[in-house]
Amino acid sequence: MNKQETMKKIEKIISEYKDDLKPGELKPETTFADLDFDSLDVVDMVMACEDEFGIEIPDDANLKSVQDLLDLIEKAEGK
Repeated sequence: MNKQETMKKIEKIISEYKDDLKPGELKPETTFADLDFDSLDVVDMVMACEDEFGIEIPDDANLKSVQDLLDLIEKAEGK
C-alpha cells in the first residue's frame, strides 16, 4: 500500500471521531491536539488503525501527529 492510500484510510478512520473533518483537510503535520483529540480518542483511533491495517501499535508509541502514525504503519508493514 502506498502512502497516499494509507493516508486515505487514516483520514477515513479519523473522520469517524471528528465529524467536521473535510476530505483532504488532514495533513501529515496535523497533530491530534489540532483535532481536539483527548487521550481516549487517540487510543480508540489507534485500535481502529490496528484493525484496519492488521498491525499492532505499541502502547508506548508517542503519537503526536498523523505523520507519527504514518511512520508506525509503514514500519509495521515493513516499508
